Amino acid sequence: MERAIERYEVIVEKGGWPMIPQGRLLRLDDDDDRIVPIKRRLGMSGDLRASAGYFSSTRFDDQLEEAVQRFQEQFGLRVTGRIDRPTMAQLAAPARSRLDQLRLNQRRLRELVSGRVEDRYVLVNAAAFQLEAVDNFEVQLRHRVIAGKPDRQTPSVRATIRALNFFPYWNVPDSVATLDLLPRVRKEPDYLDKEHIRAVTNRGIPIDMSTLDLNNIDLKQVRFRQEPGPHNALGLVRIDMPNSEIVYMHDTPMKQLFNQRVRPFSAGCVRVQDVFKLVEWLARHGIGWDQPGRVQAVVDAGQPLDVTLTRPVPVYFTYLTAWAEDDGRAVFRPDVYGRDGQRDLVGERDPDAPPPPATLAP
Repeated sequence: MERAIERYEVIVEKGGWPMIPQGRLLRLDDDDDRIVPIKRRLGMSGDLRASAGYFSSTRFDDQLEEAVQRFQEQFGLRVTGRIDRPTMAQLAAPARSRLDQLRLNQRRLRELVSGRVEDRYVLVNAAAFQLEAVDNFEVQLRHRVIAGKPDRQTPSVRATIRALNFFPYWNVPDSVATLDLLPRVRKEPDYLDKEHIRAVTNRGIPIDMSTLDLNNIDLKQVRFRQEPGPHNALGLVRIDMPNSEIVYMHDTPMKQLFNQRVRPFSAGCVRVQDVFKLVEWLARHGIGWDQPGRVQAVVDAGQPLDVTLTRPVPVYFTYLTAWAEDDGRAVFRPDVYGRDGQRDLVGERDPDAPPPPATLAP
């Protein structure tokens, strides 16, 4: 991080990179005056290396396409080689803003490691939509995740993973019931039956839905609970990590959403791609859980099962929008939650990305 910051300090001291006028999408074989400042901007950040004369050309050639692809990968964008709106938004952010972003995230990193760093832990970076499972200071697993929407952000949390809940019930939080579930039921009266959601008392006793006034429900007396199974919003397993924010990690039936590059779709909890690989890693120190196929056997059995970890695992939910690789190369992610305090860094939504399906989710 220090080497990356030093590189960006030099760029800022030299006046930063050129402004890039807004305009239409640019792609291979285009000829456009904006390509000159784009080439110079990519050259200053080290994404494009060429002879001096190359940077005055207005042609979008193969070399520029490769540099744009590297830039898109570096910024967590969809890798197309085209300069679309999300790519232009990240290219246009001033060098000073990038320097400030690096310094801010260096402080976040220092705070993250300010206490004792355990040998074995899980790190979730909501800004990168990524989870890493670390053992003996080595990343052993890396998973894509879905994090909270901008209006229901995944919080920064330090907690401990203590249990695994196979085939869990989903107790619908009051906020989700108020904002999502009840409005949906009023439009679709059969929605609860379709999604296997039941109304229950605080003690879990089923309530006859015909006795409820959907326009006047007291959520202190009535709860909604989704039955276990593949339809359940938690999927087939929940990773229990008690914390004051009441967030956790879990499976999901909506696995197609992992294909999107930017994934702020949840109500604050974290959905994990290939979650059973993570579950195996978490449980492997338990008696019998180091046997190949044990987790799959539990899934195949199809019965609810709560497993207390014999070796609890620390977990950190954090928000890092910039970091550096070993060689000092800076990596950035769009500030989807606006926590960095600069509008330049928020970025633009990919106009070609399909919208997430309208469904309840934790």
